[in-house]
Amino acid sequence: MKQFSKNDVQIESKDSLYKGFLSVNQYQLKHKLFAGGWGPTITRELMERGDAVVVIPYDPVTHELVVLEQFRMGAMANEHGPWLLEFVAGMFDGDETAEQVAHRELYEEAGLRAKQLVKALSYYSSPGGTDERLTIYIAEVDASQAAEFAGVESEHEDIRVHVKSFESVIEWLNQGRINNAASVIGLQWLQLHINTLPFAK
Repeated sequence: MKQFSKNDVQIESKDSLYKGFLSVNQYQLKHKLFAGGWGPTITRELMERGDAVVVIPYDPVTHELVVLEQFRMGAMANEHGPWLLEFVAGMFDGDETAEQVAHRELYEEAGLRAKQLVKALSYYSSPGGTDERLTIYIAEVDASQAAEFAGVESEHEDIRVHVKSFESVIEWLNQGRINNAASVIGLQWLQLHINTLPFAK
């Protein structure tokens, strides 16, 4: 069975529709078909956001997680309001590695330093419409050192930091209070692998 690759796609044109905090481009393209041959030219819009890193701060001594609360425009219709419970996250700045992003964002958004980072997984957030790929890390931290409020003022971040027991955060997940993809996926990964972490107690 043939495995397709990016070489089996032909991009015929690319036009910029919008360029700002997010960029949207329109593509005319065609790709090979499973049954053979090429499909017709199709039009697709793509939000080109770039890659991001998510960090779940975990204190294995106290069995606590550090959770952030901040305003998210896309959640205006959320039943609990647009202030979401989530984890540390951020975009790449220049030629940073994913680990460097994780360390920087952990300090900026929670006031914490990671003793150790473990890569959980990488995934595409919504590949039908954006190229964003997220990499999730679990960070070993001392939760007692977490800030109460954090964020980079020049980036208009206003973050409230919560230190909660692992069980309490899982209850938030079960209640639907934690309802953004990266946090749900990361928490479920952590539930499955928490006892195999190199810093597990």
